Amino acid sequence: MIFLTFPDGARREFSEGISGFEIAKGISPSLAKRTVAMALDGVLTDLHDPISRDARIELINRDDPRALELIRHDCAHVLAEAVQNLWPDTQVTIGPVIENGFYYDFYRDVPFTPDDFPVIEAEMRKIIARDQPFTKEVWTRDDVRALFEKKGEAFKVELVDAIPAGEDLKIYRQGEWFDLCRGPHMTSTGKIGDAFKLMKVAGAYWRGDSNNPMLTRIYATAFSNKDDLAAYLHQLEEAEKRDHRRLGREMDLFHFQEEGPGTVFWHPKGWTLFQSLISYMRRRLSHLGYDEVNAPQLLDKSLWETSGHWGWYKENMFMAKSAGDETDDERVFAIKPMNCPGHVQIFKHGLKSYRDLPLRLAEFGAVHRYEPSGALHGLMRVRGFTQDDAHIFCTDEQMAAECLAINDLILTTYRDFGFDKIVVKLSTRPEKRVGSDALWDRAESVMTQVLDQIKEQSGGLIETSINPGEGAFYGPKFEYVLRDAIGRDWQCGTTQVDFNLPERFGAFYIAEDGSKTVPVMIHRAICGSMERFTGILIEHFAGHFPLWLAPLQAVVCTITNDGDDYARDVARQLKRAGLRVETDLRNEKITYKVREHSLAKVPVLLVVGRKEAAEQSVSIRRFGSPDQTSLSLHDALALLADEAIAPDLRRLHSEA
Repeated sequence: MIFLTFPDGARREFSEGISGFEIAKGISPSLAKRTVAMALDGVLTDLHDPISRDARIELINRDDPRALELIRHDCAHVLAEAVQNLWPDTQVTIGPVIENGFYYDFYRDVPFTPDDFPVIEAEMRKIIARDQPFTKEVWTRDDVRALFEKKGEAFKVELVDAIPAGEDLKIYRQGEWFDLCRGPHMTSTGKIGDAFKLMKVAGAYWRGDSNNPMLTRIYATAFSNKDDLAAYLHQLEEAEKRDHRRLGREMDLFHFQEEGPGTVFWHPKGWTLFQSLISYMRRRLSHLGYDEVNAPQLLDKSLWETSGHWGWYKENMFMAKSAGDETDDERVFAIKPMNCPGHVQIFKHGLKSYRDLPLRLAEFGAVHRYEPSGALHGLMRVRGFTQDDAHIFCTDEQMAAECLAINDLILTTYRDFGFDKIVVKLSTRPEKRVGSDALWDRAESVMTQVLDQIKEQSGGLIETSINPGEGAFYGPKFEYVLRDAIGRDWQCGTTQVDFNLPERFGAFYIAEDGSKTVPVMIHRAICGSMERFTGILIEHFAGHFPLWLAPLQAVVCTITNDGDDYARDVARQLKRAGLRVETDLRNEKITYKVREHSLAKVPVLLVVGRKEAAEQSVSIRRFGSPDQTSLSLHDALALLADEAIAPDLRRLHSEA
């Protein structure tokens, strides 16, 4: 007999080998009909699997969020069956679930195109309508290999050969069609529903190796209902409109080119935006007692060996070699991928006392990390970027307070940029790590307490969670995930507690009792990559920045040339008031000028002509609004100067 514990806490006895389906049916036939899978001790498994041990059991219905991965997994199998029904000579390879959907790779002489999608989707709907059950069979390796060899499925044979010896090989059937698969699956193809869509095709080498055959990858998505599918497709449409690369061209902010892969060519307006962001961060840090430093770009590999990065991160680092002196000794250098080893060296320079702590060192450090060319994506994924990095050296007793202060800084920063939905995740020790378990225990204990305080202080408005095994190799960390205007999540800020790096470098301070004590080192970033955060902001605001952040805040446009002198005077006064402004004195129609500057997302247009010059007034047009407001120049200057005050400065003024 076995004992199973249900979500309501009830503990019931069953015969060993009973299936989840039998349990559901025993409760009620309608429950058995609704249930598509089960979770044993939190792990999803097939509903018809026999249960042979005591466990916590959950019966999973199709609307459970955990069933979404199963819907997509099952839909991938249906896609593969549909393709082979329509083109029998096609070989199937792999079809994993990915974020927001799934894909399947196919080998075929003629690659698929989006023109094939309607007929494939129609065939998929037929398969789903037949509602064939998913059934699992466990086969021997030799039998599975022989099966796929007979079918001419060379890629599946290779997959079979790659599976470790002693591991079960599972075949899942849906009617006559079958596939090699780990599972689990729902109970039948009909449970998939009709909220799916084929999205795009791409080329992909088998196993990611360019020496292997080229496959056609069909990307698709699936949801539990049509409303969720429609919302996702709408989000994609919005994301395309907001794509920072397109807006970067329209607003003349930056560009990329092959001679500098993964590095940004900032244009004047883009650099103004970037520097406005850094200026904001500098003000925040200065007000909170951070000291800004700058460490070298190029450091000898010995420093990275001591830190552990050479062993843990070498494949992501750019190297440089020096010919050395006349003895031809060579030295190997690394272009820094992060700032922490340099900051430890600054801390070590000169004796530190407990009275000097906490010491907060900040750097807007340019770092370089190797990213595969296929992974580069505008500002979001680059090889060279700027970190808003800081390291706090403190005592063990100061650690919790510093983490809470960092949390307040991060959350207020995000709110200043219009992000109000934040999730804070605690990532705990990974399998590969440095440092003793005792140090990890201490760090995780403190950060768990801090996480509880973060949630409590927010009044439950901040969502918190645990990411087991996702910490850095040197310590646990908080990850801050923000949600943008169209519902996408971005992981940006981090707070990482590190007992190990200072010890590896021999850093210490003189404690109150006169002993040499290793400080706690807290790694902290708010935006993370400033380039990526800029890209997130561009897409979050769709290029329509609040006035304080806009790279070009206003343009003074003339209706006719007899307003040119007044336009120049208006621009001068706006600049004296601290605004970033240009004039447009071209001999073009005002409608043309308005349309052009609207495309460039200029927040404010001040239109002037002979009448406005005589009255010392301006006509104000706001981006995105058809309305026009006439104000005196004095009132317009006061209004725009006030609106252009950054939120952090506005807070300081109100506190004063």
